[in-house]
Amino acid sequence: MTGLTTQPLSLTINGKAVGPMAVPEGLMMIDFLHEYLSLTGSRLGCGQGVCRACVVILDHDDGTSEERRTCITGAHFFAGKKVRTVEGHAQRNEKGEVVALSPIQQKFLDHFSFQCGYCTPGFVNGATVLVERLKRQPIARDKVEETITEALDEHICRCTGYVRYYSAVKEVILSTPGLIKES
Repeated sequence: MTGLTTQPLSLTINGKAVGPMAVPEGLMMIDFLHEYLSLTGSRLGCGQGVCRACVVILDHDDGTSEERRTCITGAHFFAGKKVRTVEGHAQRNEKGEVVALSPIQQKFLDHFSFQCGYCTPGFVNGATVLVERLKRQPIARDKVEETITEALDEHICRCTGYVRYYSAVKEVILSTPGLIKES
């Protein structure tokens, strides 16, 4: 019987260098996050890339970011890349204790946006990518709801909490200077 074939993996997660670590070829990123790094915030929902509960943020060198589904993307795809998980959004003190949530996280709490919370990490990451995009490319006020729907439409909430998620994101967009084009 032969063992698993591994390859070294190094990347940056939530601003910290990780690796090199021997990681099995073909291991999905969600499993790497959970089993190797104990970052269990991203959720394995459908396991087919449909529900988006598993998404992380992939940061590019040009300052842009995108969502990436981890249940269908191998860990080695992320070699040398910068990744943010839901655990990386809140501000922490020197002891690692959360001292402030991100604006998206806080508004999700304020709006009681989630019921079971299983899909919440994906919605946090998706909404964060949207807000970061709007900082670079502001939109007209009358396009806010349409833009939120386009950005988050592929995220599935089995508890049907969409209205509260979308309402929270809308509040963040409307209350954050620079995201809306002034006429």
